[in-house]
Amino acid sequence: MAGEKVALVTAGGSGMGAAAAKRLAADGFKVGVLSSSGKGEALGKELGGFGVTGSNQSNEDLKRLADGALERWGRIDVLVNSAGHGPRAQIIEISDEDWHKGIDTYFLNAVRPTRLVTPVMQKQKSGVIINISTAWAFEPSAMFPTSAVARAGLAAFTKIFADTYAADNIRMNNVLPGWIDSLPATDERRGSVPMKRYGTSEEIAATISFLASDGAAYITGQNIRVDGGITRAL
Repeated sequence: MAGEKVALVTAGGSGMGAAAAKRLAADGFKVGVLSSSGKGEALGKELGGFGVTGSNQSNEDLKRLADGALERWGRIDVLVNSAGHGPRAQIIEISDEDWHKGIDTYFLNAVRPTRLVTPVMQKQKSGVIINISTAWAFEPSAMFPTSAVARAGLAAFTKIFADTYAADNIRMNNVLPGWIDSLPATDERRGSVPMKRYGTSEEIAATISFLASDGAAYITGQNIRVDGGITRAL
């Protein structure tokens, strides 16, 4: 229907992806949700949209998501790229295969759907892409080596994309969460945060909501840290 705005969320069955889908639906977006578990399909329907059970590592599954939105609503206004978890090991013990898995999980998860939605957004002369990254993309932690390395690459991709498509009124930004409540809580991790608490998935979703809004219309190519201050001095 005319006037409706449409948001797609990948890896949106739980955690920050699901919170983003719920917040965008509350903001008035029609939503399409992709997840491998089936939870995204159920959530999309619950929110008055639709869902696809599939992987953000599959171009075919992502195309089903994009095509589903275009068939229903004829447009795609927002894409939120979330991710699952990739391999972890001591830095020189990570195999070639696991490095490739990390790149698939944390970098190409954003590149693949971006390829699909960008031509749609160009025709509309508007669009927003938001990648859920990590607070450790620039100050890497040995705990998350494949995530940090791949998402440093995502930051570079985001800047090049923003430069390339700003004239088409297409914006891309990254949200960099710190310790969030979708992760297992430990006293050590909580104590490392200046605010002395984990963030919530809903706080990440609120940042995504802002970046998807007209209030953020002049923001592109940025990495927004939402980490309770853990990287404030790094």
